[in-house]
Amino acid sequence: MTMPLRKDAARNWDRIVAVARALVDQGTPLQLNDVAGRAGLGVGTVYRHFATPEALLETVATPCLEALADHGRQALTGTDPWRALEGFLFRTVEAQVTDASLAPVTAAATDALPRTTKLKETLRSVGTALLGRARDAGAVRRDLADADLVPLMCGIAYAVNVHGGAPADRLDTAHRYLATLLEGLHATPAARNDRAADALSETTVD
Repeated sequence: MTMPLRKDAARNWDRIVAVARALVDQGTPLQLNDVAGRAGLGVGTVYRHFATPEALLETVATPCLEALADHGRQALTGTDPWRALEGFLFRTVEAQVTDASLAPVTAAATDALPRTTKLKETLRSVGTALLGRARDAGAVRRDLADADLVPLMCGIAYAVNVHGGAPADRLDTAHRYLATLLEGLHATPAARNDRAADALSETTVD
């Protein structure tokens, strides 16, 4: 169990994270010495809280990861598999284009903090479950594999960052790109009828 921080240590932690958040939003790479100077703290104080810049970056990204995981778990309780998947993907792409800490943390092959690993695993499992439910309901293309979802979403985020226009326009651009992708993923009524027919034929006994 993690012991609560003393009041002064908690204030320092909050100050460090706030400075790091501002730097990430500005697109400035995190350097612990730089963070210490901007926070008005000793370098040793920063290192006691965060051993590496990666640990600090993951801490900055944690609220976003937690919010996405909570949304995904809630989406799994929905009764419409397609709407649940659609809502989760829209929330994910919004986070990708509005929170600069998310992309480098989710793309990292290794994590500095166990909490980050757990949250990333939760997001992967939730996304897979939502896609599986939609596929089983005949709401998405049958050839869409679980492993396809992350590259497709990353592709949208990359396209928005490169071609999305001014920062104020990027969220609308992301919504438009994702809506176009979802139109391609959504199974047509004919495809859903074919799936139903296939399922019926599999249960028919000669």
